[in-house]
Amino acid sequence: MHDCSLTRRRFLQHTALAGIASSAILRAQSAGFAAEAAAKKRHGPIRVTDIEVHEITLEYVDWIAYQLNHFYGPLKRTIYIAHTDAGITGLGESGSREPAATVEKYIGSNPFQWIGDETSLGLGTAMYDLMGQAAGVPVYQLFGQRYRRWVPVGSWTVSTHPKRMAEAVQKYAAAGYTWMKYHLSPFENVTDQLEAMQAVAPPGFRVQFDLTSGGTDDHTPELLEKISRYPIAGGFEDPMETRDLQAYAELRKSSRLPIILHHSPLGGGFEVLHRAADAYILGHAKIGDAIRRAGLFAQLNLPFMLQNVGGNITRAMVVHMQSAFKTAHFHTHNDTETWKSDVVHERLEPVNGLVRVREKPGLGLTLNRAELERLKKIELPPQKKWIVKTRYKNGTMMYNIADPKQSIFMVRPDVRRLLPLNYDAPLETEYWDDDGSEQYRSMFARIEKKGVVLKRP
Repeated sequence: MHDCSLTRRRFLQHTALAGIASSAILRAQSAGFAAEAAAKKRHGPIRVTDIEVHEITLEYVDWIAYQLNHFYGPLKRTIYIAHTDAGITGLGESGSREPAATVEKYIGSNPFQWIGDETSLGLGTAMYDLMGQAAGVPVYQLFGQRYRRWVPVGSWTVSTHPKRMAEAVQKYAAAGYTWMKYHLSPFENVTDQLEAMQAVAPPGFRVQFDLTSGGTDDHTPELLEKISRYPIAGGFEDPMETRDLQAYAELRKSSRLPIILHHSPLGGGFEVLHRAADAYILGHAKIGDAIRRAGLFAQLNLPFMLQNVGGNITRAMVVHMQSAFKTAHFHTHNDTETWKSDVVHERLEPVNGLVRVREKPGLGLTLNRAELERLKKIELPPQKKWIVKTRYKNGTMMYNIADPKQSIFMVRPDVRRLLPLNYDAPLETEYWDDDGSEQYRSMFARIEKKGVVLKRP
């Protein structure tokens, strides 16, 4: 029989959650309107007169460049520099370039028209930088009350050979990080990685394991239990297909470590009602959407974080937002630490895993025009396809082709529908680049024809 009371209860819960989210937007708008009044007293009406759009090429930090180039190749980012008739300049950035029509929407507008911006995260960041500078307040004050002066920030790497994983732990710990995240890969043995990382990890250093929503033939509860035995283990992100909320709720009950939900298919509402996770990740959420979710998570006392990848402009914006969102005390990931240089003078480096919220007006950053021009001119060679050469402990060899343009294959090889794999198989992998040999050319052609090559011992 249909349970009307349950349906009604859930409807009322959902309606209440929507009201909570809306009230968060109202609080942010109220803070923004107060800042706008202060800005008018200081400068009069303000208009955006021009927005510079620059594409830059990123250089990876030397020690991690080998594995990141093999996974992704060189990356580019877009920098936005917004100018106003008051002589104030705002900074923003994004992973992909916004269409010219989108940029045009901001030109001629008052920056305060973009309170709770839902159009562009990168351009919205520039508008908030302008708003804060115009009002003479740091960006966090545009979202309401500050809840923390220091914001937890984690580091990031890719799944690679155990020795390189251990190096990542050492390097990041020495740089002031206490968390490191990576996507597990069936081409690496997670137990071997754990042993190597645990051997060098300082006390208190933790790893966040991203299982990329499944895709292997692992028995997930058993795998998570095995990983949880290591002191370095800190939590599990998207350990299963994210649409199965009931399975998540059950796994959360049995896991000794936090279950973290990133790719919420229902927008983080019904997932919360099902108690599907211990913490949530908002990935590149528009500013207005992040404000609404922050209100929802605060009311339910659920920790969350903003995972916005970028340089110090992005990190600064995230730190300001998380300082003002009540339960945004889960460590953010920006990948800023993987790049050598930046277009601003300031470097937001952590101390014991925490980054200080800047108190200067706006984002508190200053443009390094010379470095911007240098990064615009850089031309890095593209990473060619390469062979993933995997040796099982029984002597079997497996060969696959890795393509940086399809980087998902390295963590979800099931996208090619070739063969079942798992995270704890007895194997090790090396990167086989084109060495000009006939052996390489022959194997590459063979893989292209068969999809994957398995060879007996």
